[in-house]
Amino acid sequence: MLEDLNIKDFALIDNATIEFSKGFTVLSGETGAGKSLLIGALSFLLGGKSGTEQIRPGCHEATVSGTFLLEENNVTPALTESDEDEGECRSASEWLSRHGIETENNRILLRRYVRDNGKTGAWIGDTAVTRADLAAFSSFLVDIHGQHEHQSLMKVPEHRRFLDSFAGLNERVAAFTALYVDLVAKRKRLDELNASDANREQKIELLSFAIKEIEEAKLKADEDKALDEEETKLSSFEKLYADIEGVNAALDGNGEGAVSLLKRIRGTAQHACDLDKSLEALDQRLESAFYELSDIASEYKNYERSLVFDPERLAQVQERQTLIYNLKKKYASSVNAPLDEVLQYAENAKAQLETIEGGEAGKEQLKKEIAALEKEVYTEAKAISAARKTAASRMAQGVESVLSQLGMKGTRFSVSIIEKNGTELEQKCGPYGMDNIEFLISANPGSPLQGLAKIASGGELSRVMLALKTILAATDPVQTLIFDEIDTGIGGEVAVSVGSHLKKLAKNRQVLCITHLASIAVYADNQVKIEKGVNAGATQTRVFPITAEARVEEIARMLSGDPASAESLEHARSMLQRFSEGA
Repeated sequence: MLEDLNIKDFALIDNATIEFSKGFTVLSGETGAGKSLLIGALSFLLGGKSGTEQIRPGCHEATVSGTFLLEENNVTPALTESDEDEGECRSASEWLSRHGIETENNRILLRRYVRDNGKTGAWIGDTAVTRADLAAFSSFLVDIHGQHEHQSLMKVPEHRRFLDSFAGLNERVAAFTALYVDLVAKRKRLDELNASDANREQKIELLSFAIKEIEEAKLKADEDKALDEEETKLSSFEKLYADIEGVNAALDGNGEGAVSLLKRIRGTAQHACDLDKSLEALDQRLESAFYELSDIASEYKNYERSLVFDPERLAQVQERQTLIYNLKKKYASSVNAPLDEVLQYAENAKAQLETIEGGEAGKEQLKKEIAALEKEVYTEAKAISAARKTAASRMAQGVESVLSQLGMKGTRFSVSIIEKNGTELEQKCGPYGMDNIEFLISANPGSPLQGLAKIASGGELSRVMLALKTILAATDPVQTLIFDEIDTGIGGEVAVSVGSHLKKLAKNRQVLCITHLASIAVYADNQVKIEKGVNAGATQTRVFPITAEARVEEIARMLSGDPASAESLEHARSMLQRFSEGA
């Protein structure tokens, strides 16, 4: 749940802090006041597009931050097909755990900025993240529906997730995915074992040669770094010797160095201490400095005596460096890569060689395992498909029933479930079963069913989402729903019905809605007003909550355009008393 939103220098908003509550919150304001700016700022925070045009004129940086309370039941089903490479992550809390990010009292702060030089930055808690990470995490928290980026209905792969959630198949599909991944891994291993004899022998020869060459080199961890340091010392012997000579001369050269000078100073200081005992602490420190410097001078003298130019050792080091350079060139990502990459290459080569050489013994067993898995996968995919088809019919009826109450009477909704193309099991089944799933709709009587993603109207799309969210209320994990332009092209009793549905939907989650219709706004538990004005010659947008009489006046303005009319005020007060709890 979104608890607060802080916006600074974003578009026309100079500085706004808004606190949000549970339930149904309406965002209202006159046309052109900047209602969509608030949604735009939130979309930006959640990983949406960024650009310098989002920065308030005359400023250098736009910043948006928000605090989210993580609900205990914030668990999502398996990832969508487009995200399957990232592995399954079922909740916001699990996502944070995988990325080593901690919450505080089940709360997490999101923050993002864009600067006038085009640079952007984002944080989840105290951890800097990429835009992709921000979008992936926030998808567990918020769904925005309207003319913005967070439109899961526009992504066909998401349709399977909606249907599986409605059908109660989330855990079953997750188990199927694990089964399918196991089958794919075993097939890949069998393919490697079935490589042609010529390729097999060639690979064995190449792997064996690499292992032998690396092992004969007897490499040690970080040996390349140690050799580089030693080579620098040996090849710069004359300069190093001269430097040490200079240090020794300065410290104790012919009795005129720093040690001798400090010794004389110490004698004078001791005499002063005899005259003034308050100097004892300083005298002790001077004595310590003298002994420390004497010890340093002795160490440098010993080091100078140990310095011996060894051209033979230099040649050995350089020869070893050449060997390591050639090994990195062959077996590492680059000649500048860590030596560990060469050692790891040898370990991987041994594992591959063991698999290839011992493959024949386990090939028959692997074939049996694959055959059993294929049967299990296919049987389960068929069962899941049958369950989806049964649920699809109920879902279509439920959506159509809600849509008829939302001003879309006569709209037909259908869930298309088509078996994946191909004749082989591997082609027919994917990680989520054997079905290609897409929502189809015909918004006008007599018009053919089309893919939902082809709908042009943001209002229609929002109402379809509202219908889906209504029937999915018990299973959908996303706790914050935002509807923009849901009232496009509606009014009268339809608007009243939309408001009623939003109110019901908000009983179990947080709902934010931009609207210009009073018949929707009066159902809200909370109302936020967006207002445009001029301050010091600059246009600004203000965002603030309204209650009591201020809300009555705003509802009156929404009804008739006149917030001061006695009739409008009375009508507004009557509607609030009738539809809004606690108004």
